[in-house]
Amino acid sequence: QVRLVESGGGSVESGGSLRLVCVASESVERSNCMAWFRQAPGKEREGLAAIYSTGGWNSYYANSVKDRFTISRDSTGYWVDLQMNRLKPEDTATYYCAMLNDRCPLPWTIFKTPFDVWGQGIQVTVSS
Repeated sequence: QVRLVESGGGSVESGGSLRLVCVASESVERSNCMAWFRQAPGKEREGLAAIYSTGGWNSYYANSVKDRFTISRDSTGYWVDLQMNRLKPEDTATYYCAMLNDRCPLPWTIFKTPFDVWGQGIQVTVSS
């Protein structure tokens, strides 16, 4: 089973940037859906961004992070990252990388789909 490990979290001031990286223990097929989620204390888990390939790369974003966050994957299949810009205090959460053993489903259902593999999570704290 593939294992996922996140890195790159930490503390940043409001308006700053962070780049999260998720490294897989083995190469993940380009067609497999990879995504980033987050969960803040007392809140439900929230899907942020997803990416998969049908030839070229396709990505999908939650409205809360669209235009601020960018998801990308490398061609070798070993990592997926999340570039986070213009961070806000409400972005404070534990961030998780996840993989689906299939293509991404329809966009409006991606973040409701039970993903198959999860990383351990990494903390991001944004101070005002």
